Amino acid sequence: MDGDVATPGRSWLARWALAATLALGLPVSAAEILTIGLIPSEDPRVMIADNQAFLDALAQSLKMEVKPFVATDYNGVIEALRSKRLDIAFMGPFSYVLATTVADVEAFAVAETAKQTTSYRAYIIARKDRGIHGLPDLKGKNFAFVDPSSTSGHLFPKAALLKIGFDPDKDFAHVIFSGGHDASAIAVQNGKVDAAAIADGLFDAAVARGVVKREEVDIIWTSGAIPGSPFVMRRDLPADFQKRVRDAFYAMRDIPWGSKGVLRRWEPVNDATYDVVRDAARVLNLDLKKFK
Repeated sequence: MDGDVATPGRSWLARWALAATLALGLPVSAAEILTIGLIPSEDPRVMIADNQAFLDALAQSLKMEVKPFVATDYNGVIEALRSKRLDIAFMGPFSYVLATTVADVEAFAVAETAKQTTSYRAYIIARKDRGIHGLPDLKGKNFAFVDPSSTSGHLFPKAALLKIGFDPDKDFAHVIFSGGHDASAIAVQNGKVDAAAIADGLFDAAVARGVVKREEVDIIWTSGAIPGSPFVMRRDLPADFQKRVRDAFYAMRDIPWGSKGVLRRWEPVNDATYDVVRDAARVLNLDLKKFK
């Protein structure tokens, strides 16, 4: 499933215009359709539902159709930006940093919600019945990362393990990439893995939805503050259109945002904010231009 959700009632002419625009490699906004990419941090159906009020508010503000797209993995969104099949995208901090190495994109907005400021944290969670009380206890255990391009689900937890001399490539019994934070939570709850990396807010959402029984899971590690997931924009879009999009974002107030609570506002952000993520990548000796 690629997460591409059709808009009910779209006319044949609108469908033709979108197809023609994609085929020509032109900015999709030229067809008066704004295409938005969403990294698959949760089940695509949940992500679309959680973002629907925000998408509707953006469409109303811009007076144009807004079309969401959830790729099958994080790199799918990066590739869609690179090939100009998306105008803007909501990305994790690390997937944004990776995107800047292959696509001409720039972060422009980060969310402040009723539950969270413009930063967040990574957790490592473990089943209470597996005798795991700290990072060294993970040796010989089965572990789930989210996606190689995930900030809280891979980059920061892996860097933390390396800093204490734990080699994630050798010291775990078995490692999987679950594909989503909710999938990692389920894997821990069901005992498929002993422990997993997950974003704090998405762990809280999993508990709230009953995916995880909080009394059966421990948080054994918490990262420092990570700059929030940014909305990014292709820099080759027309300048006046970029301004329209920015203005629409910055004017939003108090939009329901699914499991994230209430989207209070979008705050301006720039590329330099994510240098701390680049620093974490250096701990892992990652060549960002070759990273997959």
